[in-house]
Amino acid sequence: MSELVRERRVLKPVQLNVLARDLLESSFSQVWVEGEISNFSRPASGHLYFTLKDERAQVRCALFKQKAMYLRFQPRDGMQVLVRGRLTLYEARGDYQLVLEHMEEAGEGALQRAFVELKAKLTAEGVFDDARKRPLPAFVHRLAIITSATGAAVRDVISVLSRRFPLLKVDVLPVAVQGEGSAKEIRTMLARANASQAYDAILLTRGGGSLEDLWSFNDEALAREIAQSKTIVISAVGHEIDFSLSDFAADIRAPTPSAAAELLVPDKLDLSARIAQLRNRLDTSQKRLLQNRQQRVDQAFLRLRLYDPQTRMEQARQRLLQSRQHLAKNFQLLAQAKLARLRIAMARLERQHPQQQLQRHQLRLSALNQSLHNAAARQLQAKIANLRELGRGLSAVSPLATLSRGYAIIRKQEGTVVRDSQDVMKGELVLAQLQAGTLKLEVK
Repeated sequence: MSELVRERRVLKPVQLNVLARDLLESSFSQVWVEGEISNFSRPASGHLYFTLKDERAQVRCALFKQKAMYLRFQPRDGMQVLVRGRLTLYEARGDYQLVLEHMEEAGEGALQRAFVELKAKLTAEGVFDDARKRPLPAFVHRLAIITSATGAAVRDVISVLSRRFPLLKVDVLPVAVQGEGSAKEIRTMLARANASQAYDAILLTRGGGSLEDLWSFNDEALAREIAQSKTIVISAVGHEIDFSLSDFAADIRAPTPSAAAELLVPDKLDLSARIAQLRNRLDTSQKRLLQNRQQRVDQAFLRLRLYDPQTRMEQARQRLLQSRQHLAKNFQLLAQAKLARLRIAMARLERQHPQQQLQRHQLRLSALNQSLHNAAARQLQAKIANLRELGRGLSAVSPLATLSRGYAIIRKQEGTVVRDSQDVMKGELVLAQLQAGTLKLEVK
């Protein structure tokens, strides 16, 4: 009995909860659960807390803010959802709960409904308009492939490109093609490839999968980035039956990654056959041209034999003599015309001699000087007469004229004119201005 007591291990509640939590987390680190939301709450912290239940049981769930930010719908009580998370124990209450990493509307149609709604929205905005889409250039010299560096799609594409057209320069720009943050990563890489202006075309591709696996290529911001791309974008996402928003926004949609590679480059065998065909056509054309030139040389040689060189020499000598005579005559006529123009110019220059112009200007200056002197004198007399008239008018209205008749102007000490007896007080000193001098007066 004493040995049993010594072997007994007594645990505290917190230790028991820790053991239970470790056991739960190690056994149920990743579980999917489908159920109905109840008791939903979103406190100020931004975390989501609710209960997931079915007809016979329920479990508490927590979706923290960092994960809740990526939800594509608004959770509410009564909604059927599918969640993924780890089962753990909330030690404070001894309750087990699910800490969620992902939540979506339950049922296969949830993502499909979101896809259809977003496609309709972008179609109405013209993001998918065929009018803005561009064809591939005749030859793509440098290609950017935005995809997973370890996926089967990139291996298929590179294999086809190497087999069909080894001269193509290919840059693989690795990104995550599914999972959280993958859409943003693809957008960033697409923007970087556009900014480099180093590529003739950009291929967005990945292998097949479920709608959830392909959801990164249904991102609204990615579709807009593709539509605004300055470089031609080819989208090859999934299998032939798979369609994504990236396919609709791209300039060209390929049903599979391998089909995209075949669209991008010609087959080297077909190209070699085409080059051989063009070489044959060029050889044939050159031979035909050489034959035509040979025939023209033969015809020219026959025409040359029809003419006697001595006769043609004499004809050329006669034409030379006539040309010399014609040239001499034209030179004489030209010299006479130049001499006549020279005489006319000398006569015109004589009339424009500076001495004659100076005399004319001196006479005109003298006349203008006399006219100016006369005008100034007339203006001066008019101003003097006007000034006298203004002086007489000013004297007539001047207060000094009134003072000369015995009147006076009464002012206060500060200079204010007194116009009314009520303006002064008894005993106040005022000044009386006379025609000659001023009197200091006291009001009695």
